[in-house]
Amino acid sequence: MNRIAVFPGSFDPITRGHESILLRALPIFDEIIVALGENSGKKSFFPLNKRIEWLEKAFKKEPRISIQQYSGLTVDFCRKIHAGYILRGLRTSADFEFERTIGLMNKALNPEVETIFLLSSNEYAAISSSIVREIHKNGGDVGQFIPKGIKIQ
Repeated sequence: MNRIAVFPGSFDPITRGHESILLRALPIFDEIIVALGENSGKKSFFPLNKRIEWLEKAFKKEPRISIQQYSGLTVDFCRKIHAGYILRGLRTSADFEFERTIGLMNKALNPEVETIFLLSSNEYAAISSSIVREIHKNGGDVGQFIPKGIKIQ
């Protein structure tokens, strides 16, 4: 059976931290699906088509990474595509507490899906999409915080 992981998020925008987690997770899984979820509690800053374009560009050389859009519960999406794992990156202890709670709820909803946490690399631990958005909104250069080859305008 293939080890398929879902890496859910809004990727608004994708960061070097996201990229690092995905590339470091490749040896663990046969396939990773980057899943752009519709979060009813969040309003996206960048349009969906741009976020998909950036993700596809960032991982075009990685055939085991694909990009999909979904709505609803992540565990239901996992069931639909036969993924046994949810991949999450942790930057801080606050991330751990938040993700732990979600992971426990996901396990209660679908016991067949395991949540796997990877710690952010030190050099990317301070990078978040919300900080990158703020820098961008205020005219700063975000190039060092996003994957090479991605242009945010």
